[in-house]
Amino acid sequence: MDILVTPAGRLSWNGRSSRCALGPSGIRADKREGDGATPAGAFPLRRVLYRADRLAPPPTRLAVAALAENDAWCDDPKDPRYNQQLRLPYPASHEHLWRGDHLYDVIVVLGYNDAPVVPGRGSAIFLHVARPDYGPTAGCVALALADLLALLAAAGLEDRLVVSAA
Repeated sequence: MDILVTPAGRLSWNGRSSRCALGPSGIRADKREGDGATPAGAFPLRRVLYRADRLAPPPTRLAVAALAENDAWCDDPKDPRYNQQLRLPYPASHEHLWRGDHLYDVIVVLGYNDAPVVPGRGSAIFLHVARPDYGPTAGCVALALADLLALLAAAGLEDRLVVSAA
């Protein structure tokens, strides 16, 4: 299944459509680290990470793992672990995955800039929970929790997120 994302902030799959949040710079084919853009392209769904202290494992055919308080994602293009999950403490720049808000209660790791990793092309591009006001992400795609869980229930490893710039 293709999960379609439009520049108007709509995500569609299996005849269903939901509002979604995108990066403040819109959708760009030439994504760069820190530009605030959501990358255009077709990206496989790699795995799901979730906060076990806040919810049960999401039903899905994707691999699912619980987050730990010391989980992070490297966003330093100069580091050999760039665009990879890591455990803290870690000396390079990183994003904490264990957040005080609810945005990362469920994270779908997307196959963006990971085969191979290209330094500076962007890191930590996820499908995750949206802010209540659907405020912009740093470049990810975000949905209401109920919509994200419904999508995951239908999703499998053969599916991909297709982000269209047009």
